[in-house]
Amino acid sequence: MPKKEIELPYRVSYLSILDENGQLDKELEPDIPEDLLLKLHRGMLLARRFDERMLTLQRQGKIGTFAPIKGQEASQLGAVALLEPSDWLVPSFREMPSELWRGKKMENILLVYGGYNEGGHIPSDLNDLPVSIPVGTHPLHAAGIAYAMKYRGKKDVAMTFFGDGATSEGDFFEAMNFASVYQVPLIFVCQNNQWAISVPRSKQTRSRTLAQKALAFDMPCIQVDGNDILAVYAAAKEAVERARSGGGPTLMECITYRMSVHTTADDPKRYRTDEEVAEWEKRDPLVRFQKYLKDKGLLSDEKIQAVDEEVKSEVKAAEGRWEEITRKTPDPLDMFEHLYAETPPHLLEQRAELERELAEKRKEADNG
Repeated sequence: MPKKEIELPYRVSYLSILDENGQLDKELEPDIPEDLLLKLHRGMLLARRFDERMLTLQRQGKIGTFAPIKGQEASQLGAVALLEPSDWLVPSFREMPSELWRGKKMENILLVYGGYNEGGHIPSDLNDLPVSIPVGTHPLHAAGIAYAMKYRGKKDVAMTFFGDGATSEGDFFEAMNFASVYQVPLIFVCQNNQWAISVPRSKQTRSRTLAQKALAFDMPCIQVDGNDILAVYAAAKEAVERARSGGGPTLMECITYRMSVHTTADDPKRYRTDEEVAEWEKRDPLVRFQKYLKDKGLLSDEKIQAVDEEVKSEVKAAEGRWEEITRKTPDPLDMFEHLYAETPPHLLEQRAELERELAEKRKEADNG
């Protein structure tokens, strides 16, 4: 029999609409309402300023280590903006902008990184999972959620974010395979920020793109300029509409860059050059988007400054609320709650003993 080439239904495309110099491809420009454009800009600026403040707080020893997001705002907000409240967000550990967009409070984020369990509380009406620290495990959770929505006949979708390092993990491939086999409404968003901690993308995989990993699962895929919020939005819109209409999952690879440290326990100067960082700083997604909005007449330098002051005040107010919460001493007896439907006798005894000790200490303090 003759050798013949197998036709595959998908190819890998690259999408960029607004380049690093602010040049716009008018034919590809997505139709985004003006109020949403301004909301996206405010969301990017809020995330940037909150990230900067969190870094200061960490260096002051007021919160623990966390993963900064500077440079990756567009690859998140351009995608998550397409989600409805009933959709699900499944983040990794660098999705603070997405969490804020979906309604998570800044003071709760500070509580989490300050070591307070209470910060992890998610309201019942917010369809977001907590952050996932293990690399690449959470896309499996997203696939399960998406399967459940399809099983129940819902028109909702799930969206999961992860980095380039996660695409080297077996869990990632299991999630992709499951999602494709069952054609679940799930959008995989890979933020390819070029570094998996200190391992460069070139040493992780021989694949010319990360998007092409979807081809093995007969899944649509696209590579986009992750620092171009217009391109991310346009690609995510197509993926979300396909998923919502029963067309199954999509893999989006957003080419972006982590301009800050991997986490605040990291020293990137040990594995990458200042020249590399400087080149990527020229592609700053926030500066690029601001130029676009100024060219459209929606923003001016004065308006940008005004929004900047607003978000700084918002961050300061959230920090104040966080400090007020941390000044209140948690009730130690709470450790016995929310574990069992019926508390076992041995824990009831321990609770009663602790309650007596606390009462004695309060009495001594009052008499002291």
